Amino acid sequence: MALSSYPFDEQATTETQYSALFRELQDSGVVDSATGNGFAVSADAGGMYVDVQPGFAIVRGHAVLSTAVERLPVPTADPLARTDRVVLRLDPGQNEIVLEVVKGEPGAGLPPLTRTDSGVFEIPLSKVPVPTGATNIGTTVPQDDRQFVSGRVGVWRTETRPSDPRVGRLGLNLGTGRWEWFNGSTWVDLAPVSVWSTIEGKPGTFAPAPHRHHWNDLDGVPASFTPAAHTHAWDSVTGKPSSFPPSGHTHGKSDITGLQADLNYLSNNKAWADHGHGDYATWGHRHGGGDIDGHVNRAWGTDRVHTNGPGPGPWYAAWVDGNRNFCQNTSARRFKENIQDYWIDPARVLALRPRTYDRKNTDHKHELGLIAEEVDQTLPEIVQRNEDGVIMSLRYDLLGVALIPVVQDQQNRIERLERLVAELMERGA
Repeated sequence: MALSSYPFDEQATTETQYSALFRELQDSGVVDSATGNGFAVSADAGGMYVDVQPGFAIVRGHAVLSTAVERLPVPTADPLARTDRVVLRLDPGQNEIVLEVVKGEPGAGLPPLTRTDSGVFEIPLSKVPVPTGATNIGTTVPQDDRQFVSGRVGVWRTETRPSDPRVGRLGLNLGTGRWEWFNGSTWVDLAPVSVWSTIEGKPGTFAPAPHRHHWNDLDGVPASFTPAAHTHAWDSVTGKPSSFPPSGHTHGKSDITGLQADLNYLSNNKAWADHGHGDYATWGHRHGGGDIDGHVNRAWGTDRVHTNGPGPGPWYAAWVDGNRNFCQNTSARRFKENIQDYWIDPARVLALRPRTYDRKNTDHKHELGLIAEEVDQTLPEIVQRNEDGVIMSLRYDLLGVALIPVVQDQQNRIERLERLVAELMERGA
């Protein structure tokens, strides 16, 4: 007969029938949150292999459980760079689901996933870049490519969407950060952003009328405004008082008419009193080092070296903030919160390139240091930017902190080698 039903008591139900039933109840994917570690793929600098974390997944109605970290070998590098895939592979003919590294084509894109209705079916876990001549995978970062199950509401990326969705299928696209659904032929944004071309009933023309524009809506606005001398008409000033009661106040030097001419005359003559001028009240001001006879050409006009005297101690390291104010550099716990361990991949530090260079418009030649833009590619934590986000300098004081993981990693390697040598010697003895 053409009509059949299952499963029922005293009735044989096949693997194919159970698989067809369960795939209607749950899509294929990793059973975990989108930020969890289920079947997550990672690598270190130890060699040509990747590690896959424990996890639980469903593949075409079949379940797979891993309770320990699995290490998978990566094929030897080729003369051209390639990208491999780490997959979970269902093979009904072998009655198993296994972890596999699928080698990509050198100089080409990702290897395609094998997905058949009743045979081999693969779901992706990670993309693994393999550079030319690589001897370990730790120099690259495997790219998470997992798709997740979440009831009948899916969680995926654009490249890992369901391969044969039904009309109305709903899911969260982690790549775009938006909800989408399948209309029978393509995926559609569940809450699309309105653009002018999709607005119905808009007028063909707009009669001019007084109006305003928000600053963020203006194109071509300058990022900053160079200060320049300018004036404002009194009538255009808003919020001014109707009268000004007398009170104690001060005037800037530049606001006093005729004062600058006398000061210029004073600066060009040795004896002020010889010219019959009266006394002027003194006010706070500064002189450049070049204007002071016998000055010493040092930073801040002093040649004092770092010592514990004669000023009050102890001495402190200092920062300079955006307003050019000095601030004490503190490291004590009482000045901090949200303290957490932070691990830096030693390979990122070892990728730094010491350079020599000449500073523009100065006589400073052959200086030794790092280039901030190059450091930003591997160790952006110590790169400093200005208010506009432009790279300016490096926090050289943090470079020593970044070196700690390198030293710790090397120490761990030394200890492992020492233990290995000791074991070999003991066996030889």
